Amino acid sequence: MSSLPQPSPRNKSRRHFLQSTGGGIGLMALQSLMMGEAAGGESPGSTVRPPHFAPRAKRMIWLFMHGGPSHVDLFDPKPELLRYSGKPLPDSFGEVMTRRKVANNPLLAPVRPFRPRGESGLEISDFLPRLSEHADDLCVIRSLHGDSVNHPQSVYQMNTGSILMGHPSFGSWLAYGLGSENADMPAFVVLPDPGGGLKGGPAAWGSGFLPATYQGTAMRPGKTPVLNLKPRPGISESRQRATLDLISRMNDRHLGKRDHDDELSARIEAYELAFRMQMAAPEVVDFSQETNETLELYGIHQDDTRDFGERCLLARRMIERGVRFVQVYSGDTEGWDAHKDVDRNHSAYCQKTDKPIAGLLTDLKRSGLLDDTLVVWCGEFGRMPMSEQGKGRDHNPWGYCGWIAGAGTRGGRAYGETDPIGLRAAKDRVHINQFHATLLHLMGLNHRRLTYEHHGLEERLTGPTEVDIVEGLL
Repeated sequence: MSSLPQPSPRNKSRRHFLQSTGGGIGLMALQSLMMGEAAGGESPGSTVRPPHFAPRAKRMIWLFMHGGPSHVDLFDPKPELLRYSGKPLPDSFGEVMTRRKVANNPLLAPVRPFRPRGESGLEISDFLPRLSEHADDLCVIRSLHGDSVNHPQSVYQMNTGSILMGHPSFGSWLAYGLGSENADMPAFVVLPDPGGGLKGGPAAWGSGFLPATYQGTAMRPGKTPVLNLKPRPGISESRQRATLDLISRMNDRHLGKRDHDDELSARIEAYELAFRMQMAAPEVVDFSQETNETLELYGIHQDDTRDFGERCLLARRMIERGVRFVQVYSGDTEGWDAHKDVDRNHSAYCQKTDKPIAGLLTDLKRSGLLDDTLVVWCGEFGRMPMSEQGKGRDHNPWGYCGWIAGAGTRGGRAYGETDPIGLRAAKDRVHINQFHATLLHLMGLNHRRLTYEHHGLEERLTGPTEVDIVEGLL
């Protein structure tokens, strides 16, 4: 059975909906908390819904390293890879599916040394000196694996559980299952890399076949967190309110003649949310309330860390104000996609993100928010142990790393293993669907019960194949 009431099938396409409503007051980005009038009560996004059981985490920040960070150069030390560097892949590893036919290329040693960190001795690369100070808070998953060697499909799978476009994102499922704790803000906010170029595009944070109310709302730091949100000059608040009231009355009259038009319901609430966000969103991005020490903690005073630092700080300010799920992207068109030179690419991106992420963990920990906030770090896949173009690495979805921290998870440890050279997940393997099921569990949701009826099927984030949560991560 579905865990929430289902609206009737849509009788208009989403394209028609977007065309008919236009782009005013940030409507494209403001389809959260939308279907209240049609449901005869509060908007579903603004209603706090109880979890299936007591959660460890009440909110989540997902740090997404777009492009595929190299696990064997960051979190997965491989002495054998160092030993056999420059030599071909041993026949014992069998055939390897690669995107650019690098299977016969020489193995490439880790480009930076690993060292034991913290009291736990968890090994982390010299690429990440600041994050290494939080080693005892991190649970590094060294056995993640997925199903595609291509960026778009892997971005979709890590975000939606499927390599196919059109499925709801993880954040959309959370918004659907738990709602928002702040009626003036969306439940699910996305902070994209300002360089753009996400492989697969905004479908990575789309609502798929869930109602439009649950898709991610893209925001950014600065005076205009949502484009087109601010009213035109000369339009007073009272005049805008009167206009929205007139539109609402007309839409309600129109809606009353129809048997729950999901798109029209979404349109009605989108205008209302936009009006409320005109007051709430600017306050969220106003960093003047933060101390100079906090700004320095996130690296906001430094050119190379300012951008990602601002978005990490914005993520903290959002979860403080009841936003359920914030996803922060690092990496523009190419991002962490180190085909030519791992050292040059990862030096740049680690420099941009290492201090802000460490600052975020410090800030959450000292405020007590880390006790019930889950922080997730990963990309869409890792990199191959074989070299490409001499000093680069190709895509590797068969075995790679991510980490989680906070919400009562035990840090200072690694879970699972890849094989001796980091090619494939080998011990305590964690498929992406299992990873999602476990994250939902930490949020108090049973992935088998969090379902939605679509074309006669009870759909769920973790797909039709039966998977279990990973008890070892709990």
